[in-house]
Amino acid sequence: MTANKSESRNKPPGGGVKRIIRAGRFSMQGLQAAFCNEAAFRQELGLFVLFVPLGIWLGETVEQRLLLIGSCFLVLIVELLNSAVEAVVDRIGTEQHELSGRAKDIGSAAVFCALVLVAICYCAIAWKRFMP
Repeated sequence: MTANKSESRNKPPGGGVKRIIRAGRFSMQGLQAAFCNEAAFRQELGLFVLFVPLGIWLGETVEQRLLLIGSCFLVLIVELLNSAVEAVVDRIGTEQHELSGRAKDIGSAAVFCALVLVAICYCAIAWKRFMP
């Protein structure tokens, strides 16, 4: 089988608006799967619900608000990618393997970095707003 045939089977059939609608449906299925199966995603989504209104209140300019809200979105994005990596690794096999552990640890580190970014952004903007 050629690469083109393999690639076309994994993509939603059709083109244009129909393809966009199908792709959107697959995306919603992915969000639902993450919510139902990933405790970390649910926890980070809860923090997102708390921190977005806080970011709207805390930010004094459009740019500050975008930075605060965008960093929260980044956590969700990185968590989704981390969960995808973990699912693929678990699909390959559940036995202990150095590379499987490394892949999961690196994904976890990426989520940690995104969370640190949120903390830095919120602390820096809060400092600027409330400290003389």
